[in-house]
Amino acid sequence: MRRIRFAILTILLGLCSAADIAAGGDAEAWSALRAGRHVALMRHADAPGGFGDPPGFKVDDCATQRNLSAKGRADASRIGARLRSEGITVEKLLSSPWCRCTDTATLLQLGPVEAEPTFGNVVVLRNQRESLTSGARAVIDQWRGNGTLLVVTHGANIQALTGIQPASGEIVVVRGGSGGGREPVGRLMLD
Repeated sequence: MRRIRFAILTILLGLCSAADIAAGGDAEAWSALRAGRHVALMRHADAPGGFGDPPGFKVDDCATQRNLSAKGRADASRIGARLRSEGITVEKLLSSPWCRCTDTATLLQLGPVEAEPTFGNVVVLRNQRESLTSGARAVIDQWRGNGTLLVVTHGANIQALTGIQPASGEIVVVRGGSGGGREPVGRLMLD
């Protein structure tokens, strides 16, 4: 009986922590981004068609992938404008090589975009999920910049890293660097 009570208490505390991040995460996320030295994990903007990509897609051919909708393109531009207006310094901007991610990152207009394969879609590349997630953790853990590292990737990748399933265009802010443990600081819905 004692083990069951402990398990229930652990689950409830976990749910409360997730609820706290979701409810009060706005102010904490903005503070962290302004302070720098954090990592912002952004799910690409709206790209209709469910999860994954059509059969036969090619990462280097946008015509074969799910792409941003007109809403997604507009949202990405608005999100970038909001981050700039809030004075957020993006020191480095990484993106999954998928077109919906690189397009989102480019439309943010926050600096040059560097494709980083370790943030590739873990749904499509499910046989590489562990190595991709491990590589993503290493990138986050190695972040030592004064500004923010912004990574545009896929919802499933962010969930694998943080346990949070973000909406399209949502940003989950985590602590970077050794000792940060990729702990979520807060969430931002800007579209």
